Amino acid sequence: MEIDKRWMRHALTQAKHAAEHNEVPVGAVVVLGDEVIGEGYNQPLGTHDPTAHAEIVALRDAARTLGNYRLVGTTLYVTLEPCLMCAGAIIQARVERVVFGAFDKKSGAVGSTANLLQSPLANHQCQITAGVLGDECAELLDRFFVELRAGNQDASSAGF
Repeated sequence: MEIDKRWMRHALTQAKHAAEHNEVPVGAVVVLGDEVIGEGYNQPLGTHDPTAHAEIVALRDAARTLGNYRLVGTTLYVTLEPCLMCAGAIIQARVERVVFGAFDKKSGAVGSTANLLQSPLANHQCQITAGVLGDECAELLDRFFVELRAGNQDASSAGF
């Protein structure tokens, strides 16, 4: 569990980068053995790319690092429960394990609204560990949205 917390803290650092760019603060890292091979943060607004979720950015980075889109034996750490799109990409990449922080009760596809990563309909299943540093991950998201609702269009000023 300590190793999961270590890597989730790294993912939280990525999430803070997203907030600094006025993106929803979600961060992700892909780990193979004891090495980060990919990392990313949410950036769909800045890139005008609906697929630029933290998980997708990190998976792309890891695939470039390995020179292969199959990420066999890897663990993906992400601060928010993956959505359906990201869960699909995780399956396609053959990620072995997914560790996430905060649950996404509205669109989480790894236990909240669905569990695509362990569905018998999918051609690959992942191990899942949920709630690692969940309070810290949720608090970062909550603070971001409080700033946004307060009319602060530049949410990065909230001290992320």
